[in-house]
Amino acid sequence: MAKKYIILDTETTGTGENDRLIQLGYVVLGAKEVEVQNEFCSSEIPISFGAMEVHGITPDMIEGKPTCQEMDAYKRLLELNTNENYMIIHNAPFDLGMLEKEGFKTQMKVIDTLRVAKHVLPDEDAHRLQYFRYKFELYKDEKKEADALGIEVKAHDAIGDVLILKLLLSKLRSIVEEEFPHANPVEKMVDLTNTPIIVKTFRFGKHKGKTLQEVASSDAGYMRWMLSSMDNLDADLKYSINLTLGT
Repeated sequence: MAKKYIILDTETTGTGENDRLIQLGYVVLGAKEVEVQNEFCSSEIPISFGAMEVHGITPDMIEGKPTCQEMDAYKRLLELNTNENYMIIHNAPFDLGMLEKEGFKTQMKVIDTLRVAKHVLPDEDAHRLQYFRYKFELYKDEKKEADALGIEVKAHDAIGDVLILKLLLSKLRSIVEEEFPHANPVEKMVDLTNTPIIVKTFRFGKHKGKTLQEVASSDAGYMRWMLSSMDNLDADLKYSINLTLGT
């Protein structure tokens, strides 16, 4: 059975613990024909105004729609959920977390393009999908790609973002091939997804702009305080602080 690559994005009622999925969009690559799934679903959680501002999905657009688990797109995703296949998402923990609330736990190998980008493009000003859309001029190719797949491009729409993600994946694959010439690029991206990112510079707080090495020399106590007191400390920053302090 041929491996399939599922490039996926969701839109949601918001980003909080109680928020839920209201749109599921993905393309399936690897078969003879590219499969496109894009569907809205209803939710008992109201869409926040902040979320509407981002994705433009209003309550009337999901009124009367099936629940997430009733969607054909969701049922098809369950069929694809095997360990031979690959799931490609930008900021995977968020979308996978939303899918888990609907009872979906991925068995696929996961490529998080956000984490891959942070590994191979550490000095970028940002690593957001729309940032890379302009940085790599992906927008120049998206209409041709959209026409080929029968997709309508709309910023922040789940399937529109999937299209950009497909183009970004190709770009990242080329960078990974160049940086790791002896590795299988797809498996390397899976590996990078699961590898801690070495953070070199503080991007917030009183030491913003300073390197972790500098702060370790001048204010190691602050770093130890971060480890012991900041419950929401980013896992990569935590790893990097421990590495810098030699703990």
